[in-house]
Amino acid sequence: MKRVVVDTNVLVSAAISPNGSPAKIMDKVSSGELTPFYSREMLSEYERVLAYGKLGIPAQTQKKAIEGIKKLGTLASPATSDMPFADETDRTFYDTAKECGAILITGNLKHYPDGPFVMTPADYLAKPENG
Repeated sequence: MKRVVVDTNVLVSAAISPNGSPAKIMDKVSSGELTPFYSREMLSEYERVLAYGKLGIPAQTQKKAIEGIKKLGTLASPATSDMPFADETDRTFYDTAKECGAILITGNLKHYPDGPFVMTPADYLAKPENG
């Protein structure tokens, strides 16, 4: 199993567009090919953002996405880093990935420090061993 941390924007994009790279990442999570790691703070962020009315994500889809992460994933309690973040809600995603030896998959690379374990869904899927 390959360890991943799924950023909220990937979960949202997968819920909105079932054919893009984020949806392919979530398909790999659903099939058990990828094991998501998550923190309690990440679950709160998922719930908050998926529920934005302007996104139009049905309540059942929101519930299914979050329950899937919880059922198929592993809960982590990462130590808090002192890395600077413009948006503090991004910290838990980075800290969880770093502590768990996981790849942080995000559509917003600019929100995170450069590192070999932070990549976009398309970049992750483009690697021969992940495609």
